[in-house]
Amino acid sequence: MHYHNSIIETIGNTPLIKLNKIFKGIQGTVLAKVEYFNPGNSTKDRMAIKMVEDAEKAGILKPGGTIIEGTSGNTGMGLALAAVAKGYRCIFTMADKQSQEKINILKAVGAEVIVCPTNVSPEDPRSYYSVARKLNKEIPNSFYPNQYDNPSNTQAHYETTGPEIWKQTDGKITHYVATVGTGGSMCGTAKFLKEQNSNIISVGIDTYGSVFKKYKETGIFDENEIYPYLTEGFGEDILPKNVNFDVIDLFIKVTDKDGALMTRRLAREEGLFIGWSSGSAVHGALAYARTNLKKDDVMVILLPDHGTRYLAKVYNDQWMKDHGFLETKSFSTKAKDIIAVRNGHDNLVTVEPKTRVSDVILLLHREGIDQIPVTENDQFIGSVSSSTLLEKMIEDPQLREKTVGEVMDKPMLFVAPDSTLDVLSSLLNRENKAVLIRDEKQKVHIITQHDLLRAMTS
Repeated sequence: MHYHNSIIETIGNTPLIKLNKIFKGIQGTVLAKVEYFNPGNSTKDRMAIKMVEDAEKAGILKPGGTIIEGTSGNTGMGLALAAVAKGYRCIFTMADKQSQEKINILKAVGAEVIVCPTNVSPEDPRSYYSVARKLNKEIPNSFYPNQYDNPSNTQAHYETTGPEIWKQTDGKITHYVATVGTGGSMCGTAKFLKEQNSNIISVGIDTYGSVFKKYKETGIFDENEIYPYLTEGFGEDILPKNVNFDVIDLFIKVTDKDGALMTRRLAREEGLFIGWSSGSAVHGALAYARTNLKKDDVMVILLPDHGTRYLAKVYNDQWMKDHGFLETKSFSTKAKDIIAVRNGHDNLVTVEPKTRVSDVILLLHREGIDQIPVTENDQFIGSVSSSTLLEKMIEDPQLREKTVGEVMDKPMLFVAPDSTLDVLSSLLNRENKAVLIRDEKQKVHIITQHDLLRAMTS
């Protein structure tokens, strides 16, 4: 008889599948490493079991213990499977942008899930990083794997994913592409592959709102690069220790929309029902392959997880329309195109929190504008608009004597330069009256509803 003693023995040895229709006309061979064949339906199973078993060997995780981790969902699933097989309790913290499916799946396998706010800094006590660390300190006999900095994460892929790809391609791989979040699947795999052939090119996929690409290219951790994005599972506002920039040759950034649309294409055209970050990986790989791949090249793209995690989002037509991801009209103009039309003549008007409301009203009138960002120490901390000031002054006529810091609204959202009109229009509403964009020179520009109307009719 041939059987496995538990579910965790089925981790690894996932297939390589050729991508045909999406890469039609592209030179070379493009293969997908389809990681949803792991029992937890993601590549995170590999490092989850590695972190648990290494902790057991080190005496950190003892019988009857509790595993506590901050996760976007997939690592939690891998840890939960390990916990079921080995008899541990699990508590996971997650950001509130993660899909409900991920939360439900974790609960189904016996985990406790604590949802934390997305739009806070990593150091904020409410962040899912901080809450996990706090629980680890408070709960006896608990283990906090910390996938971001735990070397077992990278080592798992060095020992399994890299050797599998090398063997499956008969050593002919020339390019490796993967999204970069905690860094394990990219850096552990790339390290092994480059040790076999130093000419292999590794391409990291990043998202707008993440710090990785600029840090790789300049060595600067720029907080101005950080802003909220919807894509789950990759990109970061921190520099995890598992991200080894030395083994990543270059980064390509992909918008939320492009990743979502490619995710749906892979299901329809290749029969691969994969997750959102997988679509982002393929979109970035395709952009690279169009100009760089040669006839004899072999590109392998890691597809991290399964589509069941995203049924209410990427595979939901109404959700896609609500976020401007399904174009109902041919609005191909992008945020950067709107800015380019201004020819660098626009100067962003800002005020400080100590500015008096009466002075802001005069400024709005003099400049002929409706809203102004509030800045302090070069950080965008809030916003004011003529409509909200009017509403508040009707209730409180003495408001004009107060400072902006006492009455300001939340900061305006930053958007990716490649955001199309569909995406921009979905973001501009009563709550968000304008959005901000940084150009290649890091100059900040504002885009309003008037800008969108002008772009749509020009």
